[in-house]
Amino acid sequence: MDQNQMDQNQTDPTQPDPTQPDQTQPDQTQTNQSATGIVQEYARRPVVIGIIGIVVGLALGLIIGWGIWPVQWYDAAPSNLHPGYRDWWMRMSIISYGATADAATAKAEYDALGKFGADTLAGVKSSPGNIEPNLITQYAAAVSATAPVPAKTSAPGVTPTAAATTGGRSNLTTLLIVMCVVTLLVGAAIVVYFVLQGRKRTDISAPTTQMPLADETAPTEWASVPTGTSEQAPMVQFMASYKGGDDLFDDSFSIDSPSGEFLGECGVGISENIGVGVPKKVTAFEVWLFDKNDIQTVTKVLMSAHAFNDPTIRQKLEAKGEPFQANSGGQTILETATLRLVARVVDMAYGQGAMPESSYFDSLVLELAIWQKQ
Repeated sequence: MDQNQMDQNQTDPTQPDPTQPDQTQPDQTQTNQSATGIVQEYARRPVVIGIIGIVVGLALGLIIGWGIWPVQWYDAAPSNLHPGYRDWWMRMSIISYGATADAATAKAEYDALGKFGADTLAGVKSSPGNIEPNLITQYAAAVSATAPVPAKTSAPGVTPTAAATTGGRSNLTTLLIVMCVVTLLVGAAIVVYFVLQGRKRTDISAPTTQMPLADETAPTEWASVPTGTSEQAPMVQFMASYKGGDDLFDDSFSIDSPSGEFLGECGVGISENIGVGVPKKVTAFEVWLFDKNDIQTVTKVLMSAHAFNDPTIRQKLEAKGEPFQANSGGQTILETATLRLVARVVDMAYGQGAMPESSYFDSLVLELAIWQKQ
């Protein structure tokens, strides 16, 4: 073999070896494996995926509901008003009837309240304010004796075609809103499901510890422990605090066992007001207990001294639940199939003003203690 052939058979050191990987190019396989690993890591976190789904659904809902097809409300009936404004509507109608004696107009204004007409009129009768009771009686007789005013098929100047078009747009808007709400509810249900699953796995792997009380300052000794309980201290307890002017007061709490199992809910909310105007003058609260193992929610009505001793108000509120008068340190018991709740008035104060004495609350602190029946 001559020298030229030997030179050709030797490998040129300046040329890359085809048997070795190219070190000058990025490792595309390693990059793909890294991206796949990141995706798999997030796939093992369903809570993150659920939250992302809720955010995306909420964004789409806002864009569609507020940007593309915004809801347009008009020609709302008086029956859709807040109860306080329905009360004003009734009072203005009575005053107008006293000035004009127009029974037909009075009947039309009364019918505009729909199913709330009778209750609103009864509320005005019980608290007439500066309206003469005799005028209220005359108004009630007039709206009862006058024939019903036929409802208008369409607003003046609106043709049937326009009304049909408006109805079609309204139906489309309603459908879109319902779809957005359903999407959000499904997303929320998925998140709650995975959160509960994660909590169960944590409870299984970790030693069980007793959950701390909801309020560290609450008393640990009880003057009367409900019969049938195996523990001196309650399983869990909460504090609900109301201050005059909080017109949206509605506290609710989730009841969980020491192991984290959902057992039910309880809460306190405004039940009845006295007088008119804002802020509301609350004369009664609803204390309620929901048990997942029971078919009904138990409710009791905590009433001011004036409401408790007023036969009209008390009879009205008895339909909502068993009434009991609020006294500092007083307590009442609510029981369901597997839960027992003791509601105790820790502190309270009545408001001062033109209303009857001890008729509405200026402040209220209520303690809710729950035992699980054996």
